[in-house]
Amino acid sequence: MTLFKNKYRIESARLQEYDYSSPGAYFITICTKNRECFFGEIADAQMILNNFGKIVLDCWHDLPNHYANIMLNALVIMPNHIHGIIIIVETGIVQTGLKPVSTTGTVKPDKKNNHGLSEFVRALKSFSSRRINTNRQTPGYQVWQSRFHERIIRNEHELHKIREYIINNPLNWEQDENNI
Repeated sequence: MTLFKNKYRIESARLQEYDYSSPGAYFITICTKNRECFFGEIADAQMILNNFGKIVLDCWHDLPNHYANIMLNALVIMPNHIHGIIIIVETGIVQTGLKPVSTTGTVKPDKKNNHGLSEFVRALKSFSSRRINTNRQTPGYQVWQSRFHERIIRNEHELHKIREYIINNPLNWEQDENNI
């Protein structure tokens, strides 16, 4: 831990020197504050979303309407966390698996429109928190933990394994470390 403005802070878990706005696939996990079960419940190994879980789902699907360089992949919303795969592409690129393909011939990256992973997570948390808090009449209540976990997906095999993990997550809820 290091000091910042005379307060201890936890070092970032992100890879130093890695550009998280670069094209690629990323596996993310975001937990609710204090692992509070906001989004529904598991019944018969199926996730049953409540209104707040449906808000998170809507906000997830809305992200590409705000960012040109994002593609969404697998997602599971659990009672107190989510797992998802976000694929970042260059503007003017169509994603085929993990390999981007240009649709315009020569693509000139537009840096101001190439947002990164942290921006997408920030937007998801912000949009969903605002709507949940409006619905609950609890303005300013912190729904999400301040951090999130990410993993850079390096190949198709890893992408397939992570998709399986996401799909099967409700089946494993009883053993899940987030089930407190």
